[in-house]
Amino acid sequence: MPDIKIFAGRTSTSFADKMCAYLGVEKGQSFSKKFSEGNIYVRVDESIRDKDVYIVQTIGIDPNDEFTELLFWIDAFKRASAANITAVIPYYSYAKGDKKDEPRVSIRGKVCADCIEKVGVDRVITMDLHAPQVQGFFSKPVDHLQYRKVLAEYARRLGIVNDDLVVVSPDAGFAKNARQFAAELGCLTAIGDKTRSDHSEHAEILEIIGDVKNKNCLIVDDFTISGGTLIDVAEGLMDKGARNVLAFLSHAAVTSPKTVERINNSPLKLVVTTDTVECPVLAHSDKIRVISAAPLFAQTVRTIHDRKTTQYMYGHLEQKLYDASFAGVSTHIDLD
Repeated sequence: MPDIKIFAGRTSTSFADKMCAYLGVEKGQSFSKKFSEGNIYVRVDESIRDKDVYIVQTIGIDPNDEFTELLFWIDAFKRASAANITAVIPYYSYAKGDKKDEPRVSIRGKVCADCIEKVGVDRVITMDLHAPQVQGFFSKPVDHLQYRKVLAEYARRLGIVNDDLVVVSPDAGFAKNARQFAAELGCLTAIGDKTRSDHSEHAEILEIIGDVKNKNCLIVDDFTISGGTLIDVAEGLMDKGARNVLAFLSHAAVTSPKTVERINNSPLKLVVTTDTVECPVLAHSDKIRVISAAPLFAQTVRTIHDRKTTQYMYGHLEQKLYDASFAGVSTHIDLD
């Protein structure tokens, strides 16, 4: 893959390293710095003229700085005469601002998409957006990856896929995704009836719709920040007679040790998430396992470079990709 150059933003160096290792390429040479007054500086330290450039930068825990840095990288690549510039955004947190659901508010996901395109990006690769229609905020091609197949494979390796398993959506809005995940595993679904009255990041679980008594319940969701919804749903499921509760998430943007402590003290037996956001605090819990989404992104880059479709890729996911995704992570669990 001689014409491909993968570069990393400051918050995604580890993720980009894993992508490069999977592809067998060297990471691009670059330099970035945040000055004491807050200014961000980026520099490309090698020639990229007529190269296909991929800049890996998540927008997660420090979204304003991370987003600004991404814009500067795209501009630097454009001025250095790159042939094509692809923004690889493992977690696009501003996708949560996908609609005007209150008077006089900004549709933040659309504003960010406009900025990314205006500065000169040619393509965007991201994963499990808060709402699929966010792709429509871009006029450039968007490869919206779905991590469902990889998470489903991890569930199989855990040995939890049987007649006792129920996939649970935390709310009605995620029910379609939960049904797709359940179809992948061949099991039934249940839905949490959730309401959110303000911006406190706390939602109230009103009811659990579906039969969960004496079942192992697997909550699936796109992301968590405070862990509040997961814990509330888990408690609701246990009140309804569930045997065990696990949670599988595409993203986790957790910075607070209190969140990890709450998960440790909750009915949740296991929480599985990915490394799209680097969260050192997650290592402080034996209940939380982090598997890697980098191989899926790397495979996508290879697929695009080979002029194949991502739909083709999903039909040909290799054992190598699964093994790389779960490397160093236990696939053992004891359920009561």
